[in-house]
Amino acid sequence: MTPATLAALHARCFQTPRPWSEAEFETLLADPLVFLLVEGDAGLLLGRAVAGEAELLTIAVAPEARQRGLGRRLVSRFLYQARLRGSDRAFLEVAEDNLAARTLYARAGFSPAGRRRGYYRNSAGDAVDALVLRRMLVDAADHGST
Repeated sequence: MTPATLAALHARCFQTPRPWSEAEFETLLADPLVFLLVEGDAGLLLGRAVAGEAELLTIAVAPEARQRGLGRRLVSRFLYQARLRGSDRAFLEVAEDNLAARTLYARAGFSPAGRRRGYYRNSAGDAVDALVLRRMLVDAADHGST
């Protein structure tokens, strides 16, 4: 997918937070710490891994392709790629009113870690809190003990 097709898909999926532009996707994809995962032309996920942490930057699934497991596969692939890149924890921000995304993340093992008050604006201009969610990617036992 090109930055233009990524931006077009993102625009079909988001109002809150606002969709990302082609230029924003271009900038992110130029960053060697950022990775892109796609499911055909119907789903995308951008992640970043640095200093032992992975951040799920955005995920989008075309409206007509929802409820088919694409989001679940993308999140699972994100967690796998994060571990490959040396991350031992992952986090993300999600609009508090995005119940579908919150359910997806909870099923993937993410739990609340914080709140950013008024982080997003909805289409009416009202402030929407962002929930910060996190998930450990390795158990304490994986680090070994002597």
